[in-house]
This record gives sequence, structure tokens and C-alpha cells, in this order.
Amino acid sequence: MLERVLSLRSRNSQINEEGDEDDESKTRGKHVSFAMRATNYISKIGFLWPCLLFIFFLILADIFVHYRNIMCHSSSFSSSSRDSFYSRFNFFGIDDGLDSDFGLLGVPWCRSKYGKTVEWTSKDLLKGLEEFVPIYETRPIKNNMYGMGFDHSFGLWFISRWLKPDLMIESGAFKGHSTWVLRQANPDTPIVSLSPRHPEKYLKKGPAYVDGNCTYFAGKDFVDFGSVNWESVLKKHGVTDPNRVLIFFDDHQNELKRLKQALKAGFRHLVFEDNYDTGTGDHYSFRQICDQFYIRGGGHSCFKDGDEARLRKKRRKFWEKAVDIGELCGEGEVWWGVKGQMRDDFNHSNKAISFAEHFQNSRFVESVLDVYWELPPVAGPSLTHQTRYDPARVSSPIVEDGRFGFFQRIGLGKFETSVFNGYTQMVYLQVSK
Repeated sequence: MLERVLSLRSRNSQINEEGDEDDESKTRGKHVSFAMRATNYISKIGFLWPCLLFIFFLILADIFVHYRNIMCHSSSFSSSSRDSFYSRFNFFGIDDGLDSDFGLLGVPWCRSKYGKTVEWTSKDLLKGLEEFVPIYETRPIKNNMYGMGFDHSFGLWFISRWLKPDLMIESGAFKGHSTWVLRQANPDTPIVSLSPRHPEKYLKKGPAYVDGNCTYFAGKDFVDFGSVNWESVLKKHGVTDPNRVLIFFDDHQNELKRLKQALKAGFRHLVFEDNYDTGTGDHYSFRQICDQFYIRGGGHSCFKDGDEARLRKKRRKFWEKAVDIGELCGEGEVWWGVKGQMRDDFNHSNKAISFAEHFQNSRFVESVLDVYWELPPVAGPSLTHQTRYDPARVSSPIVEDGRFGFFQRIGLGKFETSVFNGYTQMVYLQVSK
């Protein structure tokens, strides 16, 4: 480069303004310092050269940052995880899985009546996350397989703590982990828990949680949410305003059905744990209901040689739960719900519906919806090493990829990676007739 600059400067100095050779200029050029030569050259080419240098240093800095992050990540997980990591995140940081991947295929959303949104901000979520980590460490059920992982545990804790309801109701308790999360959020608030099997039954086989300030409709006393006399239950607990009640659904039932039952009882604040994406899950979810042509990524193409098919096929190589066209679409190129089905009751009761019915369902939801908010992933996949959700169908995480220092500082790095593998777009709804 130095030789090129000097050569160019020498040639330019040999030509005067009239185009003739200038012996004096040629002689003077031999004694001019390198700094003067460079200054004169820059003055001739304007700001182009400094700009090129600036861009060059930016590229070097970017490479260094990504290299440092990769070195930090690679020192914290096994060789098999490293291989998977490197296959998704190349040296320059522009492969699958980084921030640019989030929402790539579109994020289904339900339109609220008045365009309202939640009161909390990303800063509130980050602050809450720092507070929740040490709480989660004390959980009684360390291995909650088939139950909630870290992401949804945090989401439920954060929402219920923020709303501070007078009564908390859960439909679906399993071993009692969600009951424990609700109790950590509001230590003195009564809980009503509905579950076909009482959590105490699991105590015989291992850790479970039974709450002392909880009314259980479980086991032989089980009553389905839609069959409970809620007016009587609220009166028993001294609750006069159903707007002051939070309902948590983790029962794998048709969410449209649950919404109508909640509206009938006068409840406004609802959280659904398994808000499955289109083409997945064992029940009809709000994500599926609101996946329509008028949203980015909605109204899916079932054309096997189309852009969406190619992109989904590529993503399937990296993400275990990524959905390809074969799973998304059924006969006749139906794509809504799960291959055109409205699933219910743990996939035990299914009903084929037309797109017209599916569209009407979305119109009904939007007619009663005041707020729709999906919990983002707690942290990016390069930090959690999860593979079970595809970032292309979710919004950006609370702790973004690359923030390894913060991830470690707040204590998230101490957890087994399995606790981050249960994310299914938990959603908070505020509704009214």
C-alpha cells in the first residue's frame, strides 16, 4: 500500500497544471517527508481515503467482537454443543440464529380494539429478570420435565406480580410448579387450582408442591374451568370484582373455548402458557387464530418450490422445532390451525374447519381484545443453546445474543440448558365484551 501511495504521488508530481513535465516538482518530491506526501495525496482524493480506512477499522472491530463472543461461548459448553453452535453461527456472525433472524418468517399477532399495549417496558423486564433468577434457584421441583421451564416461569411470575390481583386461578397444575410461581409473585394472595390429578399425588414419586393457601378442585374433586360456579367461588374468597382476578391456563384446551368461558364469568386478565405456533401443538391457540393474511408472515404458501418452503427447509437443519411445509400444510393446501384442524383436549378432539371459520374466529377475538402481548424469549439461542423454537417466528429476546457478560452476571449461565427448552410463546390477554 505504501509503495502504491508513493508511486501515485510521484507520477502526479511529474505533471504540471498544463500537462507538461516539471523537473523542479520531480526533484522536490524526493525530499518531501512521508507525512507530507500522504497529506498531499489525501488532499487530492478528498475524503474517500479516510472513509475507506474508517470502514476497514469498523470491519476489524466487528470481527474482533464476534470472535470474542464465540470464544466466550465455546468455553462454556460441550464439544457437541460447540459443533452445533458453529454450524449456526459462523465466524463473521451473519449465519442463522442471530438477532436478524428473529421474526424473519413473521410473528403472528392479534389486533386489539384500541391499539393498547402493556404498561411494562423492556427495562422493567430486565429488572424483573435480575430479581427472579435467585427466586427460581429455590424452586422445589428442579426437574420439571413436561412442565414450565425458565422462560414461562419468569413470564407468569412477572405478569402476576405486576398486576397484583385479588385472586389467582390456574387451570392445569401438574406437579404444582406454576402454583409455586404464583405464590412467589404474591405471597398472600389466595389461589384456586383446577387439575384432573392432585399435585400431592406426585409427592409419592418425587418433588411436588402443594400450597397451604390454595383451594383445590383436583383429583376426585376436579371440576373443569367451564363448569365452575365462579360467582360462588369469588364470593367465598371475598372478591367482588372479577376484573381483579388473574386466570392462568396450562390445560391444553382450545383457547378460543377458554376465552369464551372466561368472558362469560366476567374475567379480563388471562395468561395462556402454550400459545402454539401455526402447524404445531395439541390445541387451537391464539397464535393460530390470529395468523391471517393481513399480518407479516401470515397466510402461508403451501407451494413446495416457493420461497417460504425453501426458507423453512433450510431452518429445519438448525432448529428442532422449526416447521417445514409438509408439517404446516394439509390436503388442499390448508395451513390454518394444524393442517386445517382446530385441535382440542390434548389433541384428543379435533375438528376440520374452513378458512372462513378460521377467519371468523380471528374477528371474534379481535372484537373482545384490549391487549395482546407475547412473552419474548428470555435470552437469545447462542446464550441458552436452545433449539426447540425457531427464532424466525418470534420477537427479539429480552437478553439479546452477544450480551454474554450480562447473561452471566445476572446468573442465567448457572442453569442447565434444558430449562430454556420449553418456550412456546406464552401470551397475556386483556379482554372485555
